Amino acid sequence: MTYPAYDLPRPPVPAEPPRPPAPADPLAVALGNATLLGIGYLLLRQWRLAATAALGTALLLDLTASTAETLYEVLLLLWWAAGIAHGWFLARRRPEHVVRRGQRAGTLGLALAVVLAAVLLRADAYGIENRVTGAREGGDCGAAVAAQGEVWWGHRLAGAPVVESGDAVVEACHRLDGAAATLARAARRGSTEDLERGFGTLAGVLDEPGNEQTVRTVLDSFLDGLPTDDSCDTAALTAWLRDRGTGHDVLDHAADAAARTEPAALVGCGDHLMTEDAWQQARTHYQRLLDAYPDDARTDEARDGVREATLAIELDHVRGLVENTYGADSGYCSKPAKYSGAPPYRKGTNRALFLGDSEYTDKLPGSWRTGDPTKAALVVCADAAENGTAVETCAYENDKSRYLPHQVTFYKVKIPLKIYELRTGKRLDPRSVQIDGGSCPSVLHYEYYLHDLGPGDQFVSTSKSGVRDAFRPVVRR
Repeated sequence: MTYPAYDLPRPPVPAEPPRPPAPADPLAVALGNATLLGIGYLLLRQWRLAATAALGTALLLDLTASTAETLYEVLLLLWWAAGIAHGWFLARRRPEHVVRRGQRAGTLGLALAVVLAAVLLRADAYGIENRVTGAREGGDCGAAVAAQGEVWWGHRLAGAPVVESGDAVVEACHRLDGAAATLARAARRGSTEDLERGFGTLAGVLDEPGNEQTVRTVLDSFLDGLPTDDSCDTAALTAWLRDRGTGHDVLDHAADAAARTEPAALVGCGDHLMTEDAWQQARTHYQRLLDAYPDDARTDEARDGVREATLAIELDHVRGLVENTYGADSGYCSKPAKYSGAPPYRKGTNRALFLGDSEYTDKLPGSWRTGDPTKAALVVCADAAENGTAVETCAYENDKSRYLPHQVTFYKVKIPLKIYELRTGKRLDPRSVQIDGGSCPSVLHYEYYLHDLGPGDQFVSTSKSGVRDAFRPVVRR
């Protein structure tokens, strides 16, 4: 006989009563949280709170170190105090309290270590900041950069706002290093463009408070290098320094240095340019000294330089005109110029530069003529000969016109002249000369083509003495 099977339910297992929270030591928990690592929460076995505490601390420390804002330091301090208070509060809520001396000793040691490290690092940060400030106030960028180089991440965690100003000093010093290199290049090349860039950097650093002495150090180092080995480079640099104007700051010191070195540089550069035949530039440098420094001891040298350069410029101009003279209406003869260094036009015979048509002037005595403007008192431009005063008319016959003789008139040789006193460039008289000579020779030779129309009017036959007599009033005063 079979019986139906039944599943009988098991009797319920009685649930275990909840375990009471472990006894806690509020002081140990508070000290554990004072480490900023959430150790107090770990003692309470509050894992999430411990992780949150550590993460919050890490975030605030990162913000403090990266931004150097005092606000985040205050928030970190409040976070520290809140962690201590919250840990104490949670531990006090436990139904059972115990005194755990080991936990107290351990958390106290860790908390003291954290606080002491923070205090020591912050105190050291202040010491570094004081050394950086002192070096900057003394104008020593090298010492300032070296002192700031002692900063490490611990200083930034414990005192970022303290050491942050040192970073600005280092950045300014790096800019000043760049300015010093640019100014050195300006001195080496005589480049006013580099000089302007260097001073622009100095002015930018100077706009930031506290950098007066470091800027002065860089500026003085550059100014101590003046004058440079090249007087023309020095003249260019000092002219820029003198003309830059004033800003009522330490950069104005540059104008004083320029005033000390520019006069000698101007004279030295002028002398050098004279040897290079750059007379216009040389005169500009000499004149600049006379205009800017009228009381300087070198003014006599500058005046002599202006005079010599002016003479050289005039002489060069006259020589160019003479070389480009191809007739009485070109070159010097069309645009006369003075040469102040020419011999004076005085009583007696004066030597002259004879230009233009030379058919007759080449017959003049060598003591009257010269090709050197520095030895000529006069410039005589001779035009082509033309008929002067009629002297005599004679009848000539040839085989073809024996019964119809030719009437030939003989004229003096008239030479139109432009005479200039070279020393002043002024035109003088006479405006022409006439050369006398023989007329009506017994036989007159001439050429004819196709139809014989006769010889036509003729010049008198001249001689060297006749040419000399005609031109004597020109060269003799």
